[in-house]
Amino acid sequence: MMSAAQLQLWVRNHSLTRAEVEDALWNSRTLVKTHLMRRTLHLIPSSDFWLYISALRRSRATRELHVMQRCKIGETEAREVAALIVETLESGPMTANAIRAAVHRRVSRQVRDWMKLVWSIMQLPVAEGLVCYGSGDGNQATYIRTDQWLKGPQQKKKDVPEQKAQLELLRRYLRAYGPARLKDFIHWSGITAGEAALLLSFIANEVQEISGGFLLREDLAQLREAARQTDSVHLLPHFDVFLLAHSTKDHLLDPEHYKRVYRNQGWISPVVLIDGRIAGTWKYTGTARELEVEISPFQKIGRPIRQRIQEQGEMLASYFGKRAKISYNPK
Repeated sequence: MMSAAQLQLWVRNHSLTRAEVEDALWNSRTLVKTHLMRRTLHLIPSSDFWLYISALRRSRATRELHVMQRCKIGETEAREVAALIVETLESGPMTANAIRAAVHRRVSRQVRDWMKLVWSIMQLPVAEGLVCYGSGDGNQATYIRTDQWLKGPQQKKKDVPEQKAQLELLRRYLRAYGPARLKDFIHWSGITAGEAALLLSFIANEVQEISGGFLLREDLAQLREAARQTDSVHLLPHFDVFLLAHSTKDHLLDPEHYKRVYRNQGWISPVVLIDGRIAGTWKYTGTARELEVEISPFQKIGRPIRQRIQEQGEMLASYFGKRAKISYNPK
């Protein structure tokens, strides 16, 4: 959902507009849309593309190869299929269905059987950094070769050593989501437990254990300052990355509310975040002039917090160029 990605960026920088995000993706290409952690879609800076690919390539490719092996497709043939997909894209971007049709007649029976079972045949070339998303074709997304998509210096940064990239990824993870446990980083990144433990040992002098997790020492003062702040309110949209960074969610919400946020088939609800904990869900609908924001709280919300929610709702409405209308559903 591009709308969710755009809102996630806006929540963290209210000066951003949808047009600026679209321009960064499809015109200047300073953003890249691709599958990364947990095999899910992410928008990342083009300048960081090879950092992510180098850090995650081996663990992601191993996972995809294992799936193909269960369909009696060996690694050699699997990589031949990936190369065939890249060859198919030589003339430019194509939709997933068009790629399937072009590849189908040129592969073995085992590969055709595998293609019937998986939702995407693009996972291995995407994991290898050979393919990313291109601009849309009508309502359908397209794939494109990264050597055709990334521009100039972005394409030349391929040779990032794996361990160096993984160390940087761990530092960035702790900066964004710490304090976090090692198993949280493993859950988030897909890097093996043994490798993750080794990475943490390499930066042991840079981290401090706190609240049962690890935090970069240089961020400790900022965390303590944040702990003194109260009545912090945010309206996080669908699939917000903040809600997916840890293997367990007890630090975010009480168990009885879990299924109202983390729903079936990987659907993550928009949430009201108060002082770092989930206090409810929300949704919005729009008319020509109004953005109607309905809040479904998990608990009684006092007047000061309601005022902060009103302010956040008004800023959200201004993002859409509308007036805000806030309502509460007590369910």
